[in-house]
Amino acid sequence: MPAPSRPAINDLIAERILVLEGAMGTMIQAEKLDEAGYRGERFADHGSDLRGNNDLLNLTQPELIQKIHEIYMSVGADIIETNTFNGTSISQADYQCEPFVHDINLAGAQIARRAADLWTEKTPDKPRYVFGNLGPTNRTCSISPDVNRPGYRAVSFDEMRETYLEQARALHEGGVDGFSVETVFDTLNCKAALFALEELFEEVGERLPVIVSGTVTDLTGRNLSGQTVTAFWYATRHSNPLAFGLNCGFGGEELRPFVEELANTIEVPLVCYPNAGLPNELGGYDESPAMTAGLIREWAENGWVNIVGGCCGTTPDHIKAIAEAVEGMTPRKAQSDRPRLRLAGLEPFETAA
Repeated sequence: MPAPSRPAINDLIAERILVLEGAMGTMIQAEKLDEAGYRGERFADHGSDLRGNNDLLNLTQPELIQKIHEIYMSVGADIIETNTFNGTSISQADYQCEPFVHDINLAGAQIARRAADLWTEKTPDKPRYVFGNLGPTNRTCSISPDVNRPGYRAVSFDEMRETYLEQARALHEGGVDGFSVETVFDTLNCKAALFALEELFEEVGERLPVIVSGTVTDLTGRNLSGQTVTAFWYATRHSNPLAFGLNCGFGGEELRPFVEELANTIEVPLVCYPNAGLPNELGGYDESPAMTAGLIREWAENGWVNIVGGCCGTTPDHIKAIAEAVEGMTPRKAQSDRPRLRLAGLEPFETAA
C-alpha cells in the first residue's frame, strides 16, 4: 500500500508548533521485560546478556515498539523517532550484537513507518513523520577515557563516521522521512554523524531533513566536549538542519536560559525536548505533565520554539499535556542570517557585520 500523501515537513514547521513523541525507554521500562523478553526466539542462544538492549526489541518485540509509537501519536505527537538510539555497531558491541545492526535499524524504521502511515490515514489533517534516531554512542572522539593518557581516543573520527553511515543506510532503506542526530554530548561525534549523512545523501541522490539536538552537561550550558550552546551551533550550522536545539540533560526549568539563548541566535527552527525535571534519588522523574507543559508553553508564548516534546521520564501524559499547551500557538520566526564570520571554539566568536 502506498504511503499517504503529506505536506513537506519543511512547510508544516512554519505553520504550527510540531510535537515530538516522548521517551521510548521510559515506556519500555514500564513493561518490565525479563531476559527472555528481550531475547525472543531469534536470540534464545545468544552468547551474552541482552536485557536492556532496547533497540533489539525492534526484532524481538516489534508489536510492543509499534504500540508505543502509536500511543504517542494518539495523544498528539506529529513526529516519532525510530527506536534506534543505540543502533550503531559501536553501541551494540556491548551486547555482541554488531552483526545485527542493519536488521535492527531497518526494522526500527519499518515499524515507525507503519505506525506513522496508519495515523496519517486516520487523521489526514495531522500528518505524521518518522525521523531516524542517531544517538551519541557510548564513546567520544574528543576526550580520552584514560586520565593517564590524555591523547588517547577509544574511537577515531573515521570509525565513528563509518558506524553512523551503516546505521543511516538501513534507516533510509526502511523509509524514514529524515534523521535526528540527538543527545549530542561531543561535537566531534555529531560532525561524524553529519558527515555520514552527507555521504548517504550523495549515494541515494536525495537530501532528507536533519534535526540536530545537543545536551548540556552542567548548568553553565556546556556539552561534555566543553562548548557552549552557541559555539555548538556555530560548529554545526554548515549542515543547514531542519531544526537545531537541545534535549535531555535537564528539565525545562534548567534548560530555559539556553533555549532563550538559541532562540535569539540560530537562523533555523528551534527544537527542545527536556526531561521530566531532574531525577530523584532513585533515578526516577517526578515532574508532572502539567509542570512540564507549563514550562514549554511559556517558551511558546515567548516565540522561542518550533518543535517540542519530551525526553527521559516523559510519558504519553506529558506529551498530551504539551500538545494541548502549544495548540494554536504561533511558531518561532527564525533570526535573519546577516553575513558575518562565526568561529567556534569552546566559546563562540563572531565579527561585526
